Amino acid sequence: MTARRSEYLDALGLQAYVPRLPLPLGSPPPPVAGESQGLGWDDLADAVSDCRRCALCGTRTQTVFGVGARDARLMVVGEAPGAEEDRQGEPFVGRAGQLLNAVLRAAGFGREQVFIANILKCRPPNNRDPLPAEVEQCLPYLERQIELLRPALLLCVGRIAAQNLLRTDVTIGRLRGRVHTLPSGLPVVVTYHPAYLLRSPGEKRKVWDDLKLAMGVLRDGHRA
Repeated sequence: MTARRSEYLDALGLQAYVPRLPLPLGSPPPPVAGESQGLGWDDLADAVSDCRRCALCGTRTQTVFGVGARDARLMVVGEAPGAEEDRQGEPFVGRAGQLLNAVLRAAGFGREQVFIANILKCRPPNNRDPLPAEVEQCLPYLERQIELLRPALLLCVGRIAAQNLLRTDVTIGRLRGRVHTLPSGLPVVVTYHPAYLLRSPGEKRKVWDDLKLAMGVLRDGHRA
């Protein structure tokens, strides 16, 4: 920029335009007041779509924000997008998604009546387990979704979702069968992931037991 142009801008009380360089992959974004806190649904979706808080931004096709009714009483939380979810931008599609839909229908819910999201909004390469640092960066998005939705119950499907939301390393077999409570007081029921049921169909009876527990909480409320 020439000195003369700088003088003109100063006289007008304007700042010179400086092009913004793209953030390196995996770099956290510049600080934003409140981060995800205080964002409404649309702004939160935009923040997730543009997120570069971890290196998964360099390998994803697109983020997977979540889908469903934004006034749902039941929120389903899974682990992370897989290959098909990464392509379509929607959680729980493909065979596992079809089985989840069947599970929800058995509990009296259409897919469009619940809200479905994941711990991570981006697919880990080769569908590996999320890394602790990735969860740390991404979990605030899910926590804000829970705050906005204010569901009556969270249904955690799979070990990764349950252990990260409940902040425990207890096995899913021991987490099942009882109602947990988040610090906010929100009740949580844990069950197996649909992908696990595709490999182990004999466990479907246990999932039905978990669903009956969840339906009881939705019907009668949770008593600590």
